Amino acid sequence: MNTTIDIMSLYPKDMNIYGDSGNVLTIRRRLELYGYEPVVHQYNQGDEWPEHVDLILGGGGQDTGQKKIINDFYMRADLLRKLAADGVPMLMICGLYQLFGEYFETVDGTRLDGIGVIGAYTVGQDVRMIGNLVEHSEQFGDVIGYENHSGQTFLRDGVQPLGTVDAEGRGNNGKDHTEGARVNNVIGTYMHGSLLPKNPAISDFLITTAVSRRYGSFEKTHQTAEQAAELARLDEVAANARKAAAARPR
Repeated sequence: MNTTIDIMSLYPKDMNIYGDSGNVLTIRRRLELYGYEPVVHQYNQGDEWPEHVDLILGGGGQDTGQKKIINDFYMRADLLRKLAADGVPMLMICGLYQLFGEYFETVDGTRLDGIGVIGAYTVGQDVRMIGNLVEHSEQFGDVIGYENHSGQTFLRDGVQPLGTVDAEGRGNNGKDHTEGARVNNVIGTYMHGSLLPKNPAISDFLITTAVSRRYGSFEKTHQTAEQAAELARLDEVAANARKAAAARPR
C-alpha cells in the first residue's frame, strides 16, 4: 500500500520567522512515526507547484516579506481557494493567516488584498501584541504558543475562532478575546513557538485529515512498536514543554 503524504511548505524563504519551520519538521516526523512516508515540497515565488499536495503549512513574516510574495501569492490564489474548499488541511501562521483573510492594511496605510479563504480582515497598529499565550479550544483543548504581531485581526460574523484567550492574552485583536480562525480544514493563528511541537492534538488533526482524504482512512497498521514508543516519548516531551510554557509570564 502506498503511504506517501505530500506536504507543502509555503514561502519558507520569506514567511518563516519565530521558528515556524518547526511545524514542517513536526508534521514530517510524526508522519514517519505513524508509518507514513512524508515528502516535503518547499514552494517559494517562481517555483513550480508540485503535482500533488495533501497538507499545506505556511509561516509568519514581516510586512516586507508579505510584500515580496504577494504577486506570486495572487497567481496561486485560485488554486489555494480550490484546495481549501476541497478540504485540504492547512495551517497558516501570522502573516499568511492575515493574507488568507480579506485584506491586510499595514501601519503605513498600504493595503494588501488577501485571498478570502478566511472571513477576516487585519489592520496594522503601532503597538505590538507580544507574549506567551494559552488559548482554549473546544476541539484541541488548551493551545499553547507565543504571539508577536502588530496587526489586529477581526473575524466576520459566523467565522469560528481557533480558540479564546483570557484577559491577559491579546489574541486576534486584544478586544474580543478570540484567537485564530477555523474555516473547513484551514487553521489560521498568530501562535508561533513553533506551534505544533507543543500541540500534538493540532498536529494529529492535520495528519489524520490529510491521510484520510488521500487514502480514505487513517490507519496505524504501518507503525512499528519502536515507532509507537518514540511517538509516546515525544508526546511526553510535548506535555512537559506545555507545562513550562504555560507557567511563563507574558
